[in-house]
Amino acid sequence: MTLTEGGTGRVIVLVQPEVNLLDLAGPVQAFDAAAHLGAPYRLEYVAERPDMVTAQGLRLAGLGPLGEVGHADLVLVPGHRVYPPEPGRPLVSGSVIGWLTSAHAAGARVASVCSGAAALGEAGLLDGRRCTTHWTLIDAMRDRYPAARVQEAVLYVHDGPISTSAGISTGLDLALSLIERDHGPGLTAQVARQLVVYLRRSGTDRQVSAFLEYRSHLNAAVHRVQDHVAQHLDRPHSLAELAAVAHLSPRGLTRAFTATIGITPQEYRQRLRLELAATLLAETALTVEAVSARCGFRDPRHFRRVFAARYGVPPSASRLAPT
Repeated sequence: MTLTEGGTGRVIVLVQPEVNLLDLAGPVQAFDAAAHLGAPYRLEYVAERPDMVTAQGLRLAGLGPLGEVGHADLVLVPGHRVYPPEPGRPLVSGSVIGWLTSAHAAGARVASVCSGAAALGEAGLLDGRRCTTHWTLIDAMRDRYPAARVQEAVLYVHDGPISTSAGISTGLDLALSLIERDHGPGLTAQVARQLVVYLRRSGTDRQVSAFLEYRSHLNAAVHRVQDHVAQHLDRPHSLAELAAVAHLSPRGLTRAFTATIGITPQEYRQRLRLELAATLLAETALTVEAVSARCGFRDPRHFRRVFAARYGVPPSASRLAPT
């Protein structure tokens, strides 16, 4: 399933002087893992010079030039050491600002990690938009970019084609969120499992996603069923079908699920369906009926009832929730 249509799969990573290694490596690792799982991501690394030294002293070589960026490419801007700025030294070079401005004008998506938001701010891409950055830089960002709507106490923020994340490790949360938007929660759950991390559904939600909440176990049969359900949420999934996937009897599968994660296969499937529905309602223009069908609910009235019971609001009201 693809939630975001038209993406090229090209991820262009901007490497600036004194880039922070984890800001760079975390999201890059996520996109690389997604590519190995079948997503059409292609990583490219660009900079003003072919050689750069990271903030941690590692020298990077063979970087490409600041070339042309196409419509629906993804530009990733990892954080670098920018605050406090040295007297007379710009936060971001003019060539980088011009390149980011052109990329945005061409229709590219632009995402920053941590202090990488400064480059977006200098290019004017945050004006009028919700955004975030490392907690130590919130006040400085608000002072320098008064037209930006800088958010605090959030992991990441999507506002149109511009995405920003908080400090350091949240670049991984941001990358998982972008992968989920492009290819759905099933693939994203596989990526998170590969990286051995918890998957967060949204930047403001501090609870662990249902897609990963029940995955910290070693039961291979239960993992197979969980993968199957996550990848085919629009199917009815009889207990007999799921038992066949696990190579167990229906009673044996129910017993394995209950002993391993504390809920039945049917309850697990319902939680995943409702979480996917909440994501679709918040991030797409699909109707409640279309979301109901895509998430495997045959009767929209039943979907409305169980959704309201789970989230405390009817499906249409969930569109008002912050993302």
